[in-house]
Order: sequence, then structure tokens, then C-alpha cells
Amino acid sequence: MHHFIFKNEIIFSEDSKLETAMFGMGCFWGAEKKFWELEGVKLTAVGYAGGASRNPSYRDVCTGLTGHNEVVKLQFDPTEIRYNQLLALFWENHDPTQLNRQGNDFGTQYRSGAYYFSKAQMITIFETKEIYENSLREAGFGSIVTEIKEAPECFLAEDYHQQYLAKNPHGYCGLGGTGISLKEKLKTTAEAL
Repeated sequence: MHHFIFKNEIIFSEDSKLETAMFGMGCFWGAEKKFWELEGVKLTAVGYAGGASRNPSYRDVCTGLTGHNEVVKLQFDPTEIRYNQLLALFWENHDPTQLNRQGNDFGTQYRSGAYYFSKAQMITIFETKEIYENSLREAGFGSIVTEIKEAPECFLAEDYHQQYLAKNPHGYCGLGGTGISLKEKLKTTAEAL
């Protein structure tokens, strides 16, 4: 598969200069667009992860029987963008207090998920979750229900889903956040993260 934005093949390399991240934020079309727009992100792709079946189709995942989540997987250069900056975008651009839904999209494939590839990523996810959850509670939101676990295998979605909103600029995107910022809080704790 060819990346519509970056003009290269969608292959997650073992390049030691790049790190990998993966998130579920509801419909993966809008989530992928948010990440490909960031300076320092070198590759994005949408896929299915966290379920029991291998190589599921979109139709399979939509049944809710596979257990898979719609995710965006990406590679980034940590000298250009920090992992906590990716997490700020993740937390702010969906509602992590909604269980198995985002806006009008509902079902287990729309669950909030942060999947780590290293111990350092795991620690940063939990640190930013605590900071963001405190801000959400102050604003009257409930607890964060995000699935946080070691990154499961990701099966790339069909080609027509990749960079969908670049290929279909007026396509549907149900992605929306809570309106609560994490960036300001991170500035005060940047050295710790």
C-alpha cells in the first residue's frame, strides 16, 4: 500500500531513529488525519488491533464479534516530536470518558485505547492520563475508561481506509474532544515527562 500523504510505502520499519505509537480514538479516519498533520510524524496507517481474529476485514470488525479496535499506528522521530505531545493530541481530540463510543459512533471498535511499545511509553501514558483525568473531573466529566495495554498486533485496514480524509476531503469524521486542554498542564510538568 502506498501512503497518499507521505508518498511512500506503508511499511513500519525497524529504523532505530524512529519510534512507533498506536491509538484508538473512535473512527480511525479522523484520528489518522490529526497525526499525519504533526511535524515529526513520518508514517501513519489505520488498522485493527486488540481482537481475537487475524486479518479481519472492515465488515468483520463492524460486527463487533472480532474484539478489534479501529486504531491509527504511526512512526515518529523523537528528536522532532516528543511522545507526550502525541499523547496530548490523543487525549484532547476524543472523549476518553465514553465507553465504546465516540459521538454517533458506537461499538467496541470505537473504544478509546492507548497501546504502548516500551516501558517508557507505558509510564508516560499513565502519567498523562492522571493529569488529564484530574482536569476532566474538575470540568465535570467522569473517569477515563481508555484501554491501556501493551501494543497488540495491528492488521492494516483496507487501502480505501488509508488516509481516507485526504482522498475524500468532505468525508465523515465524528472525532471530537472534550474541550479540555492537556497542553497547558504538560508545560508545567514537561521536565518530568
